[in-house]
Amino acid sequence: MTACDCPNFYIVFALNSLLKPHQILLQISKSLFLTMGKELLHQKFSHIFDKDLIDEIEKIGTISTFIKNDIIIDIDQPLQYIPLLLSGNIKILREDNDGNELLIYFLEAGETCTMSLTCCMGASRSKIRAVAEKDSSLIMIPVQNMHAWFHNNESWRNFILESYQTRFDEMLEAIDNLAFMKMDERLYKYLINKVKLHTSKTIIAKHQDIAEDLHTSRVVISRLLKQFENENKIKLSRNKIEVL
Repeated sequence: MTACDCPNFYIVFALNSLLKPHQILLQISKSLFLTMGKELLHQKFSHIFDKDLIDEIEKIGTISTFIKNDIIIDIDQPLQYIPLLLSGNIKILREDNDGNELLIYFLEAGETCTMSLTCCMGASRSKIRAVAEKDSSLIMIPVQNMHAWFHNNESWRNFILESYQTRFDEMLEAIDNLAFMKMDERLYKYLINKVKLHTSKTIIAKHQDIAEDLHTSRVVISRLLKQFENENKIKLSRNKIEVL
């Protein structure tokens, strides 16, 4: 058994070092954080990647955490890392010339953002904004590794190609929604997708936030939500929507 395997290692280390208490706690937190990140990596990606690739990701990946509404990737940002989502959810947005945002799709744990992959492949800047839908953790992969793995690792190559297909289908669906669906239909579908994403019938969101995701006004969203409530489809309360 090594020192690090001993349950009392950090206590012994604290008593025999000159570190201050807050520094010791920081080291313990970092260790637990890395351990949890590695566990999530195996949990979410071991059925996708082969063991050699998982081991390599552990060595070169950087684990990062973001709280709800943090911007993870911004528009026009140079991309040096590819994110693999370990926990939480991320929404991918586009922005028009007036600064209005439009929701393109959501990412769930075990997925990556193919829009950022496309920018990295072409060495261009980000064309999307990735925002944490809720507290999320990611492991960031250097771009150079992404290029190498695509050529020499079948499990990574399959993952990237399948991710492109999934996101392409979702983008086509987003275009269809804009072109063929009325706003009330888009809004109700948005609510249903939120329920599936969070596995909860209670949605915590402001009307303004929903309006921005759907590229419309708060007044329109509030009116339609009230209509849904009158139709017994939802129940409204302050910053909360319960889908019935």
